[in-house]
Amino acid sequence: MLINVAETVVADALRGMAAAHPALSVDVENRVVVRRDAPVAGKVALVSGGGSGHEPLHGGFVGPGMLSAACPGEVFTSPVPDQMVRAAAAVDSGSGVLFIVKNYTGDVLNFDMAAELAEDEGIQVAKVLVNDDVAVTDSLFTAGRRGTGATLFVEKLAGAAADAGMPLERVESIGRQVNAASRSFGVALTAVSTPAKGSPTFDLPEGELELGIGIHGEPGRERRAMMTSREIADFAVGAVLDDLKPRGPVIALVNGMGGTPLLELYGFNAEVQRVLEERGVSVARTLVGNYVTSLDMAGCSVTLCEVDEDLLALWDAPVATPALRWGR
Repeated sequence: MLINVAETVVADALRGMAAAHPALSVDVENRVVVRRDAPVAGKVALVSGGGSGHEPLHGGFVGPGMLSAACPGEVFTSPVPDQMVRAAAAVDSGSGVLFIVKNYTGDVLNFDMAAELAEDEGIQVAKVLVNDDVAVTDSLFTAGRRGTGATLFVEKLAGAAADAGMPLERVESIGRQVNAASRSFGVALTAVSTPAKGSPTFDLPEGELELGIGIHGEPGRERRAMMTSREIADFAVGAVLDDLKPRGPVIALVNGMGGTPLLELYGFNAEVQRVLEERGVSVARTLVGNYVTSLDMAGCSVTLCEVDEDLLALWDAPVATPALRWGR
């Protein structure tokens, strides 16, 4: 691994992030990433966060058109309420703060506690829970579905709504709408290795894959012998469509889990687009790359979000973050 020691891997990454992105204010000691121009007068602020190891989620999505702040925890470990309260206080302009929370037990509990503490300080807080993974109903870390790729959609579309000057209640409503319109399914081709362990965290024999894996290496629906890109697309997209049942166009996210090169992801996207065309689903926009990752895991996930004209306009609205940038 390209690290010094496991104990400082998050702090080292935050220092490097600060050096690479001067538009961000990175508090390494307190583990908070904030857009440097925050708070923005009259604008609802968006705060998200979670365990490190999923980069560019969440810190890479801080900036105009998306998040106001992000709270990185230790690797695969929820940030603590103090981080979230500090972030909320740093970005609140008086128009309120929206917490975007992936459905993992630690994240939910800590963001709930942070919301109470922030409200005690006079900050108006609303929350959106992301639970888009169709692979399993409950997992090792959740009660209910896991929050995965749709987090990007919620952060982008709610962020655009906030930039447009919409009030907190409307921004929250859009975030909930986006989550309800999104579904994801992930596949692991290799196991993930954490800095603390230095070796795979679960056993996935060579020549096998896990269908429906979580972003922390949680088990999925089943394990099978290695499949082709075409076969994986048939299975993953089918699982998403069978649950989502879209009647309108979708935005498609073909996401790498951290260890899969773009050459393979683009080839996989070709198969995803084939399945969608065969199933009569119109694709309005497509995003391909490593966005919601699991350290060095080789694999992919598919997220579809059904959109109308209003949501599509929010997707196309300008965004300027380290990991997502267009229209500026």
